[in-house]
Amino acid sequence: MKTLLLVLYLLTLASGLLLRSLNLRHLKRHGHRIPPGFEDAIDPEVLRRTTDYTLAQSRAVLAESLFGGVLLILFLFAGGLPFYDRWIGSLTASFIGGGVLFFFGLHLAQTVLDIPFSLYRNFRIEKRFGFNTMTLRLWLADLVKSAAVSTALLAVLAAGAFALIQVSPGGWWLWVWAFFALATLFLMFLSPSVIEPLFHTFEPVRREGLEERIRELMNRAGLRVSAVLQVDASRRSRHSNAYFTGIGRVKRIVLYDTLIEQMEEEEILAVLAHEVGHWKKGHILKRLLVAELLSLIIFYLSFRLLGWDGLPALLGLEEASFFSRLVILSFVGSIAAFPFTPLASWSSRRHEWQADRFARELTGQPRALASALVKLSRENLANLHPHPLYAWFHYSHPPVVERIRSLSAGSENN
Repeated sequence: MKTLLLVLYLLTLASGLLLRSLNLRHLKRHGHRIPPGFEDAIDPEVLRRTTDYTLAQSRAVLAESLFGGVLLILFLFAGGLPFYDRWIGSLTASFIGGGVLFFFGLHLAQTVLDIPFSLYRNFRIEKRFGFNTMTLRLWLADLVKSAAVSTALLAVLAAGAFALIQVSPGGWWLWVWAFFALATLFLMFLSPSVIEPLFHTFEPVRREGLEERIRELMNRAGLRVSAVLQVDASRRSRHSNAYFTGIGRVKRIVLYDTLIEQMEEEEILAVLAHEVGHWKKGHILKRLLVAELLSLIIFYLSFRLLGWDGLPALLGLEEASFFSRLVILSFVGSIAAFPFTPLASWSSRRHEWQADRFARELTGQPRALASALVKLSRENLANLHPHPLYAWFHYSHPPVVERIRSLSAGSENN
C-alpha cells in the first residue's frame, strides 16, 4: 500500500508538471501574437516581456514544487514522520500541548524553507521585471509580522481543536467544525481593522471626486460599504488590484494606489462593479456555505478514518500518534482532491462570467471593463495565451482574451 500511495502522489505531481509544461510550450508557440482587443495597448516588446515573465515565474514554481515534493516524500516515506512524532512525544505528555508543538514545528519548517524562494521571487524575478519596490528591511518586517500572526492563530486554533477532541472523543468532529466555522467568521470581521493594518496603510481615496462616484455606484447596486479606501501597495509592488474585504458592517472597498494611478475613473468603477456583482449574485455567501458544507463532510470522514487501524499502514507504519494520523490523512486527502480541481476552477469561472455580466448591466459601459482588463493584463504582464487544458484545470478566472471578446460583443449590442 505504501508503494501504491507513493505512485499516486508521483502521478499527481507529474500531472501538474505536465500541465505547466504544456502551458509554457503553448506560450512559446503563440506568445508573439497580439490578441484581438489588445492592438492599441500591447506591442511586441510588451509581449516579449510577458512571455519572459511567465517563463521565469513558472520555472521558479517548478523548482519550488520539485523541492517541496522531494522533501515531502522523504518526510513521509523515508522515516521522517515517525522520527518527528517520537521527538515531539518526548517533549511533553500533554495531548493539547503535543498537538500545538507538532503542528507549530511543521509550520515553522515550512516558513523557513520558503524563505529562499520568497527572496528569489521578490528580489530576482519581480525586480528584474520592474515590479518589486520592497526593501529587504520591509521584506523582513513582513516576514516577522506574518510569522507572528500565523503562529498566534495556529496556537489558538490548534489548542482549541485538540481541547475539544480531548473533551468529546466520540463527537469532536462536529464541535471542531463549529469552532473553525466561527473562527472563520470572526477573522472576516477582525482582519480589516486589526490584521491588515499591520502590513499596510489604509487611507481615504485621494483622487478628487472618486469616492463620491464609487458610493453612488454602490447605492445604485443597493450595497452598503463602511469605507472606500486606498492602500499603499506601491511600497511593495507595482502590481495593481482592487478588492472587497470584511463582512456585514465592516465591509469596505480597497483600491491599490497603483490601480488608481494606472486607470481612468470609468475603468475603476467598472472593476468595482464586477466585484459588486460577486456580492449581489451571492457568490461570497455561496462559496462560504459550500466551503463549510465540504469541511463538515471532511471532518466527519476524518473522524471515522482517524480511528481506522490501517491508516498508519498506508505509510508502512505499525503505529502513529493522533497528530501523525492527521498528517497521513491530509496527504491522502490531497491526492484524492486533485482530480476535483477542474470542478472548483469551473465553478469559480462561472461566477466570474456572472460578475462580468452584472458589471456590464450596472454601468452600461462594457468597454470600460474591457479597457480595465486590458490595462490590468498589460501592467501585470499577464499571460494572454494560456493552454486551454491548463486554463480549464487551474484558472479561477476565464482567460482575459475570452472575457474581453465577450465584453466587446456586449458593447456592440448596446
